[in-house]
Amino acid sequence: MATPDTTSGTPLHARAHALSGAEVAEALAADRERGLTRDEAARRLAAFGANALPRTEGTGRLMRLLRQFHSPLVYVLLVAAAVTLAMGHFVDAGVISGVVVLNAAIGYVQEARAQRALDALARMVRVEAVAVRDGAARRLPAQDLVPGDLVVLQAGDRVPADLRIVGAEELETDESALTGESAPVAKSAEPVAPRTLLADRTAMAYSGTVTTRGTGRGIVVATGADTEVGAIDRLVGSADRHPTPLTRRLGVFSRRLTAVIVALAALTFAVGTLYGEAPDRMFTAAVALAVGAIPEGLPAAITIVLAIGAVRMARRNAVVRTLTAAETLGGTTVICTDKTGTLTTNEMTVVRVLAEGAAARACLLAGVLCSDAAPTGPDGRRAVGDPTETALLAAAQAQGLVPAQEAARAPRVGALPFTSERKLMATAHRGADGRLAGYVKGAPERVLVLCSRALGPDGREGALDAEGAEQVRRTAAEWAGQGLRVLAFARFAPERAGAVREDDLPGRLTLLGLQAMHDPPRPEAIEAVRACRAAGIGVRMLTGDHGATARAIADRFGIGGEVLVGDGIDAADEESLARAGVFARVSPEQKLRLVRLLQRRGEVVAMTGDGVNDAPALRQADIGVAMGRVGTDAAKEAADMVLADDDFATIEAAVEQGRGVFDNLRRFLAWTLPTNIGEGLVVMAAVLAGAVLPILPVQILWINMTTAGFLGLTLAFEPRSPETMRRPPRRPRAPVLSRDLVRRIVLVSLILVAGAFGVFHHALAGGAPVEEARTAAVNVFVVVEAAYLISCRSLERLLPHGPNRWVWAGITVMAVLQLLFTYTPVMNALFHTAPVAGSTWALVLAVGAAAYAAVETDKALWRRSDARRMWGADGGE
Repeated sequence: MATPDTTSGTPLHARAHALSGAEVAEALAADRERGLTRDEAARRLAAFGANALPRTEGTGRLMRLLRQFHSPLVYVLLVAAAVTLAMGHFVDAGVISGVVVLNAAIGYVQEARAQRALDALARMVRVEAVAVRDGAARRLPAQDLVPGDLVVLQAGDRVPADLRIVGAEELETDESALTGESAPVAKSAEPVAPRTLLADRTAMAYSGTVTTRGTGRGIVVATGADTEVGAIDRLVGSADRHPTPLTRRLGVFSRRLTAVIVALAALTFAVGTLYGEAPDRMFTAAVALAVGAIPEGLPAAITIVLAIGAVRMARRNAVVRTLTAAETLGGTTVICTDKTGTLTTNEMTVVRVLAEGAAARACLLAGVLCSDAAPTGPDGRRAVGDPTETALLAAAQAQGLVPAQEAARAPRVGALPFTSERKLMATAHRGADGRLAGYVKGAPERVLVLCSRALGPDGREGALDAEGAEQVRRTAAEWAGQGLRVLAFARFAPERAGAVREDDLPGRLTLLGLQAMHDPPRPEAIEAVRACRAAGIGVRMLTGDHGATARAIADRFGIGGEVLVGDGIDAADEESLARAGVFARVSPEQKLRLVRLLQRRGEVVAMTGDGVNDAPALRQADIGVAMGRVGTDAAKEAADMVLADDDFATIEAAVEQGRGVFDNLRRFLAWTLPTNIGEGLVVMAAVLAGAVLPILPVQILWINMTTAGFLGLTLAFEPRSPETMRRPPRRPRAPVLSRDLVRRIVLVSLILVAGAFGVFHHALAGGAPVEEARTAAVNVFVVVEAAYLISCRSLERLLPHGPNRWVWAGITVMAVLQLLFTYTPVMNALFHTAPVAGSTWALVLAVGAAAYAAVETDKALWRRSDARRMWGADGGE
């Protein structure tokens, strides 16, 4: 919420760009150095509300309900109900209409639940901000920001509210989401003209934009709906959620199948009437064929399977932003992983220092001042910021330096931010005596070439000759070869306050020493890499470390392959890039090139990252994986999945879950299609043979509505096979249903047709009325579906790989429903059924047993060939 100007009534945020930082701070009763107090921030939060856009209901509940009726199948059913009603078949018309309403209600509830699940998952990945409260930098949820808060920005951060910049050091933001301008915008604390257009207001940083370079500070002038992005939100409104690609493809499949089935139904009606059948009977047959053959619940069921997979992943700390990521992840063939925080603990600790005496103290002091990490806590003994920089502060503190005091004695007056291309950072400070001092930290090979002198243990500076520089270089290489991260530190005398220029550094630096730190590997990550390799998934490590350091760490994880470093990556041909397992000193452009190369070679690539420089590769990858704890907002926005614990082991667990999701999708499809095909074939066969229909439209509706929910969806809870991570990834171009599964679907469809016809005519031959014979035919469908459901728990193995209590619960519920369907007068009246004799039940159960035996025999004969076609090698499910 914005604060209005008390004199003009104009919201302050609308003209903050034309005011000085001091004027904005005065208007908001804010402090540009110490920020707000906790008590004042709490008071303003209660007064102005959370920093969040108001939630909308999308198209509204009524429209969401009406949308459930918007499908070709429903149109067919509504026409059927109307014609049936006109023909005086009131019960049939009522049942068809009731099923339409019930189906819409189920779809509405499922959509609402899925949306709530996605909202809950989205809330797990909170946007955070660093604000100065009571003089200390604190990380807090962005929704807790209030007007007057002092916010700290670093490269990669999402701007959490509309800010008036009061301090900037090479600060740039990407405002393309707000203005459409793709080039980053440089920011400064200087005001601009009152009528300056939004895209040119360099003194402002707007909510929803992303910091791409440098650092800065800004005072919050607007939050929530009063931000510029909030204004756009009010204009645009809420759009419907687009269907996921997989759901969209299945929707296309369903629509095409609907068109084919309606055409066949019309043909059935025409042929029957030409044969002299009554039009009302042929219309009933056509409706039965259309209702039975269309898998109307398929897209909804697939969405539920994916949603269950997404929830299972979330329980393993992997939050997917799109449902299809839950399935696509299972097809990953290559994982390109960052090292820090993913393979390692991201808890850097300085273990070695190459400096003595006065030089050692100066080296540690440089680590404190040439850093964006900020001391926090009541005693200043903790720090927030980059793990490398917080380790430097901890090392200095361990040797008696107090980072907060040192930073206060020499406040920063200029900086040259670190970039992956520059490979160093420089800062300028003004001491208590008014003199300027500058410090540099960076990669040893980058800093050493800029140094002309070195500080000795006695505090005296001397010339740094080639031999001395080479000795330092050898030490750095030796430590890097032991898996340590090595930084070099230097100092210089700035000529002026303000931004430090890179051109001012060569030959003017005095080397202070080296600090080497260690980020230990995660034990669980070592096992996860081993599991991925056993599953046929290639693992490549991408890191900004020195090549020797990267090689040492990769060896601990068993990541083989050639090591490519820096410029060597650019010079390598495609074959060398494909063979390499470790990429060190890697740039954003090189990451993007690698992902594209792997994709051109047919790989399904998962890419991990946490920085703004990772965003292009994350967006390009088939599955972008961002770090939830230390990841920047830019990385999270570009990713398809966010790791809540930043652990590589979670990626391996998510891949395993993804494979399980795909397996369950195949199980459901293999189970549901024979019923629809069988129902359509039964009706067509009866019409072409001039026989009585074995099943009626309302009975088909009963079968489809009950079995899909109580039987089919239980396969979504099927546990993963123990062989899930012991088989190679499925071939990217392999169809969801292999030829062997298609053959099995046809087999079960024919069994349903033969069984339903056989039991139906056996009952008629025994003197049973047609209602009883039809009831028996319906029970054939349900019993065969239940038997086939047990078989579908494993598509290749003869026995399932674990318990699934939902399957047996579903079968039990269906058994009870079928008894009610068969024997209760109300159901008899609604669905034209009649009680079935015990001998008929024996025949029905025999058909179910025969179907199960036929499918299991098919598995035994063809299981290996199906695995080879789907997975590209021998292997089970």
